[in-house]
This record gives sequence, structure tokens and C-alpha cells, in this order.
Amino acid sequence: MTEKQHNLFVCTTCGSQWQDGKRVGESSGQKLLQELQQLAQDWELQHQFSIQGVECMSACSHSCVIAFAAEAKLTYLFGNLPVDSASAVLECASQYYRKSDGLLPWAERPEPLKKGILAKIPALKKIVTTTEIRQEEANAPGK
Repeated sequence: MTEKQHNLFVCTTCGSQWQDGKRVGESSGQKLLQELQQLAQDWELQHQFSIQGVECMSACSHSCVIAFAAEAKLTYLFGNLPVDSASAVLECASQYYRKSDGLLPWAERPEPLKKGILAKIPALKKIVTTTEIRQEEANAPGK
């Protein structure tokens, strides 16, 4: 059995300064992403989590924004995170990893992620394609 890939998405547009329609300097989201990547070098789950910058997560009024996602697990979207919350984010990511369904009870989350939740999205069920159904039928006993 292969292990599920876990993802930590970080909005890199969050907290941007704009001038004449162009981003100026480094955004708060970019700073948070860099801090996460730096801390993750010594994190026990560095190979189980993909930490990815995302251009925009459409939660602009809630800067900084991150999300946890994995196959067959709840997806969480957190916002209003301080730039210096990287260690709390990785602590919460570790909790998410250890839960088979991804459930992150409020009382167990690190402080910055208790009040910053924007969404808890149900896990996607496996979508079976027509090709997979045909393959199963072809391999069924008696065929």
C-alpha cells in the first residue's frame, strides 16, 4: 500500500502591497511560505508533505491563508494567520497527518489555528471511472 501524499498549500498573494496594478516587494504569504520551507528541513514529516505556494486562494481579506489536503481526508482552509506562525502550522500539519480522516478538533489545534479556520471541506470519495468499472467486470470471476 502506498502512503497518501499530504499537501500544505500557502497563498503567496496574501498580504501583498500593490502599486499601479503590480505587486511590490514580498508578500506576507511569501514570507510565511519561506519560513515553512526553512522549518520543514528539520521536520520529521518533510517527505510526507508537499509544501506548495499557490498564487491566490481567494481569501484575500483573511491574509495569511493556508490549506491542508490529502486523499480521503477533510480539507482545511485557515486564514488570518500571523507571518510568524510557521511552527504552529507544521505542528497542526503533523496532527492532520496522524488522523486517518484528517479531523482537527478545535481544542487540539495550536492557538493560531483555533480562530483562523475558514472552511472544513468534506473528503472526496474515490471516483470510479467507466474504464475502472470495465476492468473490474473483465477481471470478475466467471469471465
